[in-house]
Amino acid sequence: MVLVTGHGDVSMAVEAMRGGAYDFIQKPFASDRLVDAAQRALERRSLMLEVDTLRRRLSDRQGVEALLLGQSPAMVAVRATILHVADTGADVLIRGETGTGKEMVARCLHQYSNRRDRNFVALNCGGMPEALFESEVFGHESGAFTGAIRTRVGQFEYSDGGTLFLDEIESMPVALQVKLLRVIQERSVQRLGANRPIPIDLRVVAATKEDLVELSRKQRFREDLYYRLNVVTIDLPPLRERREDIPMLFEHFVLQAAARYGRDAPIATQGQMLRLMAHAWPGNVRELRNIADRFVLRVQGGVIDLTAKPSEQEPSLAEQLESFERSLIAETMRLTGGDVGAASEALKLPKKTLYDRLRRLGLPIESFR
Repeated sequence: MVLVTGHGDVSMAVEAMRGGAYDFIQKPFASDRLVDAAQRALERRSLMLEVDTLRRRLSDRQGVEALLLGQSPAMVAVRATILHVADTGADVLIRGETGTGKEMVARCLHQYSNRRDRNFVALNCGGMPEALFESEVFGHESGAFTGAIRTRVGQFEYSDGGTLFLDEIESMPVALQVKLLRVIQERSVQRLGANRPIPIDLRVVAATKEDLVELSRKQRFREDLYYRLNVVTIDLPPLRERREDIPMLFEHFVLQAAARYGRDAPIATQGQMLRLMAHAWPGNVRELRNIADRFVLRVQGGVIDLTAKPSEQEPSLAEQLESFERSLIAETMRLTGGDVGAASEALKLPKKTLYDRLRRLGLPIESFR
């Protein structure tokens, strides 16, 4: 605020500045004096906004680390990308296997953006009947079709000012992808039975567990929609590729489960942690959370049973290393379909060495083909 008065004195100027005024101008004054004061005030305002943004990002860094746990290089990079683009409003495509935490990343993008006070709407593209899609997503006017008793606001319109999360985008029928593309491009939506489009301001975050480029080659996903969604890409690593995060994640999930179920939090033995580290984790973080729940409840189930009584003697270091080596080689051979050449490149091992280790570990090549 700049205070302008024709009846000022020094005491009034001091009082105005104490009250929060940026400057004090006494009449009569030259127009350049007012312009100069306004320019300096704008520069100060801009600096204050930058400082506020910086402080919030520093605070957010602590917050996002508490939501997306892990100190592996891949997770550090994911968190850095989230904080870097959260305030930009750019559309984001999240890629990752089932259970890697794609919705959690989408919520972090919303929470640490300037849209945090508006709606976060999650829409499962694979769980909605095609016949209801337009009414659910775009909304409808009263009387638009039989049974449309009242006007309904669609998910796009409800997300105005906030974030719309499109989960399993790859499962959306191609016919509906065309309509989705139009809304995303034009940032306006037209309810069924209406003649006037409604402008919307929202960020679109899409998630997929499939290779959309490959699906577009097979004409199962529109290429133009892929490139429209793919402004910023965040790749979530599977749990087997960041095994160093497993102990911290498991402890976190155990403490959460203990609080949720009102039980004591048991401590995993060295042998139990070794079994967790050696597991292939097809269900990723979600599977690890379920195992932690069972561990706290002390019930059996699943591929890994941590309720079994530990052996009197924990495995030696050599036994632990061999177990981890067997798991890693087996997983790599599975991913390469039993191709020893491709597996040797991925593991950075000579072919002959890999053949020897496959024999020593009792892993027949044929079992991976």
